[in-house]
Amino acid sequence: MNLITIDGPSGSGKGTVCYILAKKLGWHLLDSGALYRILAYAALQNATSLDDEEALAKLALNLKIEFISNGVAVDSFLNGENIGDKLRTETIAQAASKVASLILVREALLARQKAFYKNPGLIADGRDMGTVVFPEAPVKIFLDASAAERAKRRFEQLQNKGFNVSIAEILSEIKDRDLRDRTRLIAPLKAAKDALEIDSTMLTIDEVVLKVLDQVKLKLNIVV
Repeated sequence: MNLITIDGPSGSGKGTVCYILAKKLGWHLLDSGALYRILAYAALQNATSLDDEEALAKLALNLKIEFISNGVAVDSFLNGENIGDKLRTETIAQAASKVASLILVREALLARQKAFYKNPGLIADGRDMGTVVFPEAPVKIFLDASAAERAKRRFEQLQNKGFNVSIAEILSEIKDRDLRDRTRLIAPLKAAKDALEIDSTMLTIDEVVLKVLDQVKLKLNIVV
C-alpha cells in the first residue's frame, strides 16, 4: 500500500512537506485539516452554531468539496468557489478545532477521508491520519515543533498575506488549540505507536522531506 500519513500540530510544516512529497512521488494528497476548516467556514456562512453537532454533521455530509493543484499549492473549493485564502484566518482555525472535537462530525467525515486513497498512492496530512483514519499506513510520521517556532512561522505567513496580527496572540491561540487537540476525547492529537517522530524546530523543509523519503525507501522500497 502506497500510503504516507503525516500528523502533527498546526505550524509544524505538515502542509508544505506533504505537498512537496505528493509532487515528488506523483501521489494524491489529502489535507484533512482543510476539510474541517471548510466545514467551519460553511457553518459560519450558514449561521450554523458550532455547538450544534447534528446540524454540523449533516452539513459535513452534503458539502461539495474539491482540492485542485495550482502548480504551487493545493486550492480548496467549496461549491465551485476557491476559498483557500478564506480558510487561513485564526477565526477559521479556532472554529475548525472546535468542530473537529465533535464525534458526529468526525464520523461524517471519516468515509470521505478514506475515499481519498487511490492509486498510485496517497499522502495524508492531519492530526489523526496514522492513528484513526489510516492505521494500516506503512509509513507514519509525526511532525512537531516548539510552540514558539510554530507561532513565528504562522505570524510570518499571515503578515505576508497582508494580515495585521500579533505574535503574542498567535502563540496563545496555538497553545489553546494544542491543549484542545491533545486532550479531546475522540481522536486526540498524538503520535501513532509506529510513527517516526520528527522535530522540525531547527530543520528546514528540505531536511524534513529527506527524512520522510528515507522512511519511504526503507518501508516501501521506493527511491525518489
